[in-house]
Amino acid sequence: MKFAIVETVVTPGGHEIDYDRILVEELKALGHEVEFCVPEGHRFQWDYRVPIHELPGAGVSYDGIKGVQKWWRAWRRERRRQGWYEAMQKYAEAGTFDAIIFPSATYRYLRGLRRSCLIKSPIPLLFLIHGLTPKEVGRLFEQAKAVASSPLVKILVQTFARQALQTSLGNIHFCNPPAYIPRDIPGRGLPDCPETLTLGFFGQYRKEKNLDTFLDVFGACRFERKVKLLIQGATKSDEDAADFERIIAKYGADTRIEFLHKALIGPEWQKGIDSVDALVMPYPAERYRYHTSAMLSNGIGFYRPMIIADNVNPEVLAEYGVGIAFDGKDLQSFQTALETFVNTFDVRFEEYRSELKRANDDFSPRKLAQTLVDLAK
Repeated sequence: MKFAIVETVVTPGGHEIDYDRILVEELKALGHEVEFCVPEGHRFQWDYRVPIHELPGAGVSYDGIKGVQKWWRAWRRERRRQGWYEAMQKYAEAGTFDAIIFPSATYRYLRGLRRSCLIKSPIPLLFLIHGLTPKEVGRLFEQAKAVASSPLVKILVQTFARQALQTSLGNIHFCNPPAYIPRDIPGRGLPDCPETLTLGFFGQYRKEKNLDTFLDVFGACRFERKVKLLIQGATKSDEDAADFERIIAKYGADTRIEFLHKALIGPEWQKGIDSVDALVMPYPAERYRYHTSAMLSNGIGFYRPMIIADNVNPEVLAEYGVGIAFDGKDLQSFQTALETFVNTFDVRFEEYRSELKRANDDFSPRKLAQTLVDLAK
């Protein structure tokens, strides 16, 4: 089969790149062809080594925009989306592709589809949804019901919490989110117990990730073995960059802590994750309860056990012994979890290795690709 991936994120980076790589590389591994369709002027940060088609109309971002300007850009994005849909309908009618994938869709994609000629597509349209908050569930189901008379429109919700999202709608399907695996380096798997246990904190730096509190707790912990901590932060705004530099200046005197203020992509990202022994995810934001944590998916795919706030995809640690969870609203709980994880790491090492293997089997990215192929057929 020949798949078109419609990527409209204006500046895809980090986990968007890794996710698109899963789609491209795993579909190709199953023997299928893949091409991208992108807004006019779109520039990828990664070479996927597949053909790219430009759609009329540049992408629209409203990052950092508020008030009336945000409303205006949102309206303009919706107008552009209609143009992209029209172009994809022409591809569909010409038999250029066998199926079309929208890799980061929301209910707005379906709402726009209802007003578009693409609703009459002669080939399957696969809309991929990355988790649903309670507020988003009703909106998505409403739009899914409105397009239910179009049998080739299929919605795939990736979630660990599928039991809470049951629906009788036949066009909504569920699957496990895929693990992110090393693709450019020979991953170490879970390495043998190290003399010095290195913990890693990775990803986009934002104030909501509570880094100050994490470092204060780390400094107060009583560890019974040697420990290091690697803090990597990529910043998008000047405000976040300045705040991250403030943190480096505040905590840089602790010789156990290493900071890396840099965006990591592709092999650099993979080497960074592979260089540590475990991951720490003390994110208090409630949306992580419903939207898939890409860092958790990295932890699984790289065979790294984790210390993780209990609001971050709690179903995973409830089913798989891949780490220790703590009450994200209780600093003492966080400190106890850090100390327990570090001081019992050697004792639980084989359990972590076994449970990470089980999680990787269940969340294999190849299974996502096969699900898409099955839906397209």
